[in-house]
Amino acid sequence: MPPDPSIPLRKTLSVGEVARRSGVAISALHFYETKGLIHSRRNAGNQRRYSRDVLRVVALIKVAQRVGIPLADIGRALATLPDGHAPSAEDWRRLSDGWKNQLEDRIDQLTKLRDQLDGCIGCGCLSLQACPLRNPDDIAAQAGPGARLFDASAPGDDASGD
Repeated sequence: MPPDPSIPLRKTLSVGEVARRSGVAISALHFYETKGLIHSRRNAGNQRRYSRDVLRVVALIKVAQRVGIPLADIGRALATLPDGHAPSAEDWRRLSDGWKNQLEDRIDQLTKLRDQLDGCIGCGCLSLQACPLRNPDDIAAQAGPGARLFDASAPGDDASGD
């Protein structure tokens, strides 16, 4: 959501002011801008100036990151917001509803990991056939004999480690 050019520059914030008020490092703000999550315009001295609604957008980004939402997903969600206005409580409800299934899946995976961790010897794994974390139900055997590198949560994404 690009800044509204009708907002006078004197009513905007410098990158330092946004960093101070949001608690986010200037480098992070620059990174968010390169990813298209926030937008600025330049004043006559070529300095970044942000509309005040960027503070709420940065807060939304930080909350979403804290719960593990990838920046690409955050960017797609922010792109659905109307240009030039701070996200409202209704906007947040709509965006967070879209992330709930993703978070539920992650919670399920972490719960399973927690519940099966005591059976793991954490070596990488010496008990590959029986390892419920790296090779549930011995799915590696389907790829044939030999060592395999794989992500058990992404079937078909195996790569031979011979």
